[in-house]
Amino acid sequence: MKYRTFGRLSWKVSALGFGAMRLPVVGGNVARIDEAEAIRMIRYAIDHGVNYIDTAYPYHGGTSEVLVGKALRDGYREKIKLATKMPTWLIKSQSDMDKYFSEQLDRLQLEYVDFYLLQGLNAEGWNSLKKLAVMDWAERKISEGKIQHLGFSFHDEFPVFKEIIDSYSGWSFCQIQYNYLNVYNQAGTKGLKYAASKGLAVVVMEPLGGGRLAMKAPEKIQTLWQRSKVKKTPAEWALMWVWNHAEVSVVLSGMSSMQQVVENVESAGRSGPNCLSEHDLQLIAKIRRKYRELSFVGCTNCKYCIPCPEGVDIPSILSFYNEYFDRDRNGEVRTRYLRSIAPKSRAERCGRCGKCEELCPQKLSVREVLIVAAMIFEQDS
Repeated sequence: MKYRTFGRLSWKVSALGFGAMRLPVVGGNVARIDEAEAIRMIRYAIDHGVNYIDTAYPYHGGTSEVLVGKALRDGYREKIKLATKMPTWLIKSQSDMDKYFSEQLDRLQLEYVDFYLLQGLNAEGWNSLKKLAVMDWAERKISEGKIQHLGFSFHDEFPVFKEIIDSYSGWSFCQIQYNYLNVYNQAGTKGLKYAASKGLAVVVMEPLGGGRLAMKAPEKIQTLWQRSKVKKTPAEWALMWVWNHAEVSVVLSGMSSMQQVVENVESAGRSGPNCLSEHDLQLIAKIRRKYRELSFVGCTNCKYCIPCPEGVDIPSILSFYNEYFDRDRNGEVRTRYLRSIAPKSRAERCGRCGKCEELCPQKLSVREVLIVAAMIFEQDS
C-alpha cells in the first residue's frame, strides 16, 4: 500500500480508502447488507494497508454504520481512522445535531469518531447550518473529544466551495466528487487545487463515476484505450488518473465484491502522484471528449432521487439512457428497457414535480432526461 499526506496532519493516509456505500447486499435489498462478506472485505482491505474507512448516516438505509462498527471489532478499530457524516438535510436545530450524532456513535459502538463531515453541502444547506451555529456545535464536540477532525462533503459549484472553505479556519479536510469526466463539474480541478493550497486534505469520492468508468466501455471508447501501450482495466485507469494528482489525499472506492477490493488494493500499490505519462493524460482527455459526444448523463447511481412520488425508477432509466447513446442508439437497449422497467415505473409517469432534481447531488436536469427517455423508449410501445 502507498501512503499520502493528509493535509496539515502528520498522519499518513492510505492511497485507497474504503467507502461503505455500495457493500454487497442480500436479495437486492439495499438495506440488507451481506454482513459476513462485507466484514470480510473491509478486514481484508485493512489487513492489506487501507487505514481510512468512510460511512454515513443514510448509507444502506441506515445499516452501513452498524456494519462498519461490527467490522471494526477484534482490534481493527485501532488500525484505521473512521469518517462518518452528519445528515445535514435532517437538521433543524442543534438538538437535532446532538440526536443524530449520538445515534451514530451508538450504531458504530464507538466513543468518538476521527473524522466527521457535514454531508453534501451546497449553498442552501450551508446557509441553513450557519444560522443554526453548526460550527459552535462542532467545536464543542471537538473540545469534548467526540470528534477529532472536522470536514465537509460537497455538491455545488466552485464559488460556494471557496466560500465554505474561507468561512471557517478549523476545517481539516473536505470530500469532493472527482474523476476524469468531471474536471469542471462541482468543485472540479479548481476546487481540488484551492483546498490543497489552504492546507486541507482532499478526499475524493466517485472516482469511477458511480461504477460507470469501471464497466466495459462503449466500442468507440475501447478503440481509444487500445492505443495505449500500457494495459490496465478501465477501473485502474480511472483510479490512476485521480491518484496522479498530488493534491489528492485519499481516493474512496465503494466496493461491492471481494474481487473489487483485491484489484483496488493492488492498484493502490502501484499508484502515486505523476504516475501517468503525458501520452496517458492526452489519451484520457480524448476519451473524456468522446464520452461527452455520446450524450453521457453523469448519474452516479447514488439513488438519492428515489423513491419518486410517482414511482418512476429514475436510476435504472438513466442507466438505460446512457447505454442507448453509448451503443450508437442500439435498438436492443430499447427492447431490454421495455422488458426490465415495469409500465408503472417508466419515464412517462414523471409528474414533473422536480423533487428528484432537488435531491440530486449532481444537479442533473432529470426531468428533461426523462422526457427524452420516454420518447426514445416508450413511444408506440
